[in-house]
Amino acid sequence: MSKVKYEEKNRIGIITIDSPPVNSLDREVFDQLESVVTQIGANVNVIIIEGAGTKAFVAGADIKEFPGLAPEAGEALCTRGQSIFNLLAELKQPVIAAIDGFTLGGGLELALACDIRISTARSQFGLPEVKLGIIPGYGGTQRLPRLIGIGKAMQLIFTGDFITAEKAYQIGLVEEVTETDALSKAIEIANSISSRGPIAVKAAKEAVMKGMQLSLKEGLNLEAKLFGDLCTTEDKEEGVAAFFEKREPVFTGN
Repeated sequence: MSKVKYEEKNRIGIITIDSPPVNSLDREVFDQLESVVTQIGANVNVIIIEGAGTKAFVAGADIKEFPGLAPEAGEALCTRGQSIFNLLAELKQPVIAAIDGFTLGGGLELALACDIRISTARSQFGLPEVKLGIIPGYGGTQRLPRLIGIGKAMQLIFTGDFITAEKAYQIGLVEEVTETDALSKAIEIANSISSRGPIAVKAAKEAVMKGMQLSLKEGLNLEAKLFGDLCTTEDKEEGVAAFFEKREPVFTGN
């Protein structure tokens, strides 16, 4: 049975990691996740990723693969995981992590590769790798400080301590803590995003993600260029017409 499932509904793609008991990221999960991500088509407006069950979103890497790991194999293990998380992060569509339960190590690094993180109140977060004598290797040392700042990131990475969903929200690690289930809230947000101009949403993601790696001047130039490109689209004409006609726009992605 597949450990990574994928379904599409109403132009929303849902990836489910189903690898009991805690959805650990073993080689099979990585291979299947890569296969799913690379096959996502342009007809999908938003992607949601979740973990099956109620115990964990993803509780981390498969530690059974670590004993006797040589330096070359350890580096290859990291670059393999990083490359797959990069594929997810580089999707043109927004990606939402629907988090419920333990989100640890590689699981947190997976969530960090997403654009928006929605969590249940009972979830817990952490990068406990130093407790094993190693460091985060799937992007945690790079994406976490970019998201929450260097000091908070170093505290989490150096101590390996777990934090609550409320604390994660306070430091900007998650965008929202929901009292309902995370998937329902993620679908609600995905539906809202999906109702907007899909070309514009993808351009907005490109502006933000690429702009973060540029100087302010270069980022502003990129923003202006993308805005100009959108002026040639049918969706722009439809959106403006709908505004003046006081109706909901019907976007076609053209």
